[in-house]
Amino acid sequence: MRLRSTIAALAVSAVLPAATAHATDLEVMHWWTSGGEAAAVAEFAKAFDATGNHWVDAAFAGPGEQARAIMVSRITGGDPMGAFQFNHGRQAEDLIEAGLLRDLTDIAEAEGWKDVVNPPSLLDGCTVDGRIYCTPVNIHSWQWLWLSHKAYEDAGVPVPTNWDEFVAAAPALKEKGILPMAVGQQSWQQSGLFNVLMSSLVPVEIFEKVYGDKDAEVAAGPEVARVFKAAADAREMSDGSTVQSWNEATNLVITGKAGGQIMGDWAQGEFSVAEQKAGSDYSCLPGLGVTEVLGTGGDAFYFPVLDDEEKSKAQAELAALLLKPAVQVAFNLKKGSLPVRGDIDLSTANDCMQKGLKLLAENKLVPDTNQLLTPDTTSQINDLFAEFFADASITPEDAQKRFADIIASAD
Repeated sequence: MRLRSTIAALAVSAVLPAATAHATDLEVMHWWTSGGEAAAVAEFAKAFDATGNHWVDAAFAGPGEQARAIMVSRITGGDPMGAFQFNHGRQAEDLIEAGLLRDLTDIAEAEGWKDVVNPPSLLDGCTVDGRIYCTPVNIHSWQWLWLSHKAYEDAGVPVPTNWDEFVAAAPALKEKGILPMAVGQQSWQQSGLFNVLMSSLVPVEIFEKVYGDKDAEVAAGPEVARVFKAAADAREMSDGSTVQSWNEATNLVITGKAGGQIMGDWAQGEFSVAEQKAGSDYSCLPGLGVTEVLGTGGDAFYFPVLDDEEKSKAQAELAALLLKPAVQVAFNLKKGSLPVRGDIDLSTANDCMQKGLKLLAENKLVPDTNQLLTPDTTSQINDLFAEFFADASITPEDAQKRFADIIASAD
């Protein structure tokens, strides 16, 4: 694709003037290991290597919560890496309070981040006591239902346009031996699915009262009961889904072995690697085709405090580089996410990305749960939905009561 070749050239030329006199190896830890993710992170590595430094890739092939635990252990144990990926939000609060992470405020001011990062909440998620501690690199939204055209064609039913049609079509797929809904057997995927139901099937105000205000009464109320009923439908439709990782579940959709999957926009990277085309091979429904909203979560890079002047200089170069326009475009086209810069032209992006850009422009946004909940509360919710999806004897009513108790104790 001509655009991508141009972007790659721009990315290199954009960073060459900053080349260092001495190459410095900088270990970068992250959990991007699927095909689409690996292609995306390679864009960062290529741009950083063009500065004369060297990106030492330290990818963790496992769930994000496990990766985070290892990263935190290394930093607190005195063996920090040069940079690491977290979701921007509350995940790094303890490390910041302990003085273990580098203050990037001077870099942010020199680069004018406050003038270009959109929405501003992304930079707010990196800010503690007025100081900026991370570089946001993308906008990732969970609120997507990905649908296989092949699966529905094989079942002889139309491709659904909303959640109710998706549920109604499930029996026809089952009759053809097609799994209606693919869900990886990892707790963060199951709780993430529930959060999408929460933001899509009831008014957004309910989502914000539960996760933002920690309103346990609303969490126990009739609106959220509807969400738990939908979660039970999802559990039934995904019965027989035995894959573990999210990208294995996405592959079931790509190959027509499953009708659909609720997963974040990073799934686009897998469709891209498989050379599938949005609109003809697969469809994407933001907000499950019900309430079209875009989550404002995403990924950011943090930089541990290092007692090494050369590596500290390399850290500063990388922090600034990640938000350069050409680098933002090259990375996010591969990742399937939206750039955090509001001044980038993505008119050539595919249909699904265009839907996300439209929602962003219309300010149809909801905060990401990582911005609202502590890791401890998130872990409790993950455990609840791991049990719920594994045990059909847990009723929606029982699960909702446990959920309301978790919200009541959340800070």
